[in-house]
Amino acid sequence: MTELAASLVDVQKHYFLTGETVKALRGVSFDVPKGDFLSIMGASGSGKSTLLNLLGCLDPPTFGKIFLDGEDVSRMSDDQLSEIRAKKIGFIFQAYNLIPQLTVLENIEVPLHYTGRTSPEDRARCLELAHMVGLGDRLGHRSYQLSGGQQQRVGIARSLVNDPTFILADEPTGNLDTKTTDEILDILRNLNEAGKTIIIVTHEPEVGKQTKRTIRLRDGLIMSDERNYDTSR
Repeated sequence: MTELAASLVDVQKHYFLTGETVKALRGVSFDVPKGDFLSIMGASGSGKSTLLNLLGCLDPPTFGKIFLDGEDVSRMSDDQLSEIRAKKIGFIFQAYNLIPQLTVLENIEVPLHYTGRTSPEDRARCLELAHMVGLGDRLGHRSYQLSGGQQQRVGIARSLVNDPTFILADEPTGNLDTKTTDEILDILRNLNEAGKTIIIVTHEPEVGKQTKRTIRLRDGLIMSDERNYDTSR
């Protein structure tokens, strides 16, 4: 049986605003096998940001169930969800979300402080990840001394520190030029080829084409769920 990184079962998300119910997701179901490389696409208002928040355990569903690495997270407490986020999900953000006062290496180490993992071995892993993303010569630099692509490399390394079940990337190339976008996607492809499960939320068709699979949303529903065959470099 295929192991699943995530599974959504008839997930709905409603927001209640000034007496009106907004149905952001209207019944979404899909599985994400471990090792998949998935892009989620859709126009503004399609529900992809809501889906991102649910997958990232930042918001609970109104109805339906969400399983992450086999655990039902749909009705977990805030403390339980915080632990899931820290241990099972690696986040990559469009705006990088680096701490300006910290160096490259210190930014990569940030997730360790949420899990209490500060052993020499854990810190050595952060150094290894910095070299893996091509920042071995920038360890002491701060974010304002880095290009956008370099900042996103820090974000990628940081997302891997706790060896998460999957990486959730929110418009990871949205602030980057074409050349740097290709470089970042190349890193993500290499991670996927090494076995890491990756979910990208993007509005860029060219980015979606480079993943193994694309789910398209419209008005809170899945319009298509297709495998992409042209994923060569």
